[in-house]
Amino acid sequence: MKKLTILYIAGILLGSMASCTDDFEEINTNPNSVDKPNPNFVFSKAQLDGLNNNYFLINILECGGMIQHYATYKEASGVGDKYLSNEVYYSAYFNQAYPTGIAETQIVIDALKNSPNESNRLNIARIWKAYLYHKITDLYGDIPYSEAAKANSTQIFIPKYDSQEFIYKDLLKELDEAATALDPAKPSFGKADFIYDGDVAKWKKFSYSLMLRLGLRLSKVDPALSKTWVTKAIAGGVILNTSDNAIMKYTDGPNDFNRNPVGLDSRRQDFTAGSYGQKNVEGGKLAVTFINLLKSTADPRISVYSGVWQGTVQNTTLAIQKGFPNGTKTAPTAAEQATYSEPNQSTVFKYDAPLVLISNAETNFYLAEAAARGWYTGDTDKNLYENGVKASFLNMGIYGISYAITDATAYLTLNPFNAAGSFEAKMNQIHTQIYIALFVDEQEVYANWRRTGYPVLTPVNFPGNVTNGTIPRRFKYPTSEYSVNSANLAEAVKRQGEDSFTTRMWWDK
Repeated sequence: MKKLTILYIAGILLGSMASCTDDFEEINTNPNSVDKPNPNFVFSKAQLDGLNNNYFLINILECGGMIQHYATYKEASGVGDKYLSNEVYYSAYFNQAYPTGIAETQIVIDALKNSPNESNRLNIARIWKAYLYHKITDLYGDIPYSEAAKANSTQIFIPKYDSQEFIYKDLLKELDEAATALDPAKPSFGKADFIYDGDVAKWKKFSYSLMLRLGLRLSKVDPALSKTWVTKAIAGGVILNTSDNAIMKYTDGPNDFNRNPVGLDSRRQDFTAGSYGQKNVEGGKLAVTFINLLKSTADPRISVYSGVWQGTVQNTTLAIQKGFPNGTKTAPTAAEQATYSEPNQSTVFKYDAPLVLISNAETNFYLAEAAARGWYTGDTDKNLYENGVKASFLNMGIYGISYAITDATAYLTLNPFNAAGSFEAKMNQIHTQIYIALFVDEQEVYANWRRTGYPVLTPVNFPGNVTNGTIPRRFKYPTSEYSVNSANLAEAVKRQGEDSFTTRMWWDK
């Protein structure tokens, strides 16, 4: 009887297993998941995530402090202001970039690369990938690139580090190939693209404008190659009109990911509601170097960028603006703190403020440099410089404050371009304007300052700083990479140099 019972139970189990096998796949399929990603949805997410990467830690506390746009009296948060080492801050961009924006963009590329009719979406994704990677390599130098984000497609879980030289040359190649392949006759991302609504012609100009930026980045390490890519970018057609500016659009809600990370991240972590300049969490203020530059040139853009709290309102009058000194740990009283300038929360720090990626102001200044070098003969360096200033003034309109050409002309009359000056004098003027015009894109200003050395900044020598009183040249690698990807990281350090803040990367010679 016992034997029969066992056989009976076994038969039931076998029968159950057979019946389960018939619909096993259906039963074990998650109804809330999809087998194939929707490239439009993933690309939208890649744009949001690619730009929402620890803005406050990287752009304000690190880069913004180093280039003296920002300052703080606090020591723990003064990593860029005082050249201190804090792994939480310097590793943040690296740690978030790969699993979000980079991985998502690679998913889009993998989904579209074998579909000939999807060449526009594929090549726009390639351009976006180049934009994201240039941000990472400009901070760290050698990074995972050719084998990165390949876990799904090729099961590479521990990617090698590529040299920055290889990365830059490949990024420029990618931009060239992608721009050339764009075809207005084929479909694009449409409204899934928050920057250009899928406009192929504008993405082509963005690609060539990014090529111009990256091409000039090589001017010290390889002038001949730099000239090659700069002239190719100009011939391809860069952004020259306001309507072609690459601008990420945001709204004030209903969720945080709809808000501009410049204002959202910064106001949440430092410039909090109700502080009114007296009790900022990290003690952040605009730096005296930046504010004095704007005041000494009677620059009306200061009212867009800056304000001093008076009660519950920020006063944006030029005369009242006051910058905080870099490299100090003397805490002012709450009343005194309120007398220093902070970013204007009604303009550049608005939750729904647009975010400029590349504009005609930046490209005109680069063209002015190219003309000063003799690499571009389409216009004079003076005219191109003035075009850049005028474009910067007009672009303030995206923040709700409108300037006319006459305002820019008056500023240029007070601060004329020295057309008869030396090349270095011209570089100083051109890149001091980039320092002003690109405010909020602290990563790009920091990269451009390292390449050009302009404007001339006086370093601080805070006690205990880790750079011997020099402005850092790069970020250190995350500690986690030493345990997770140690062999590949060791090769990168051997090739590039010591993993320190003072090691110069490939293009920073």
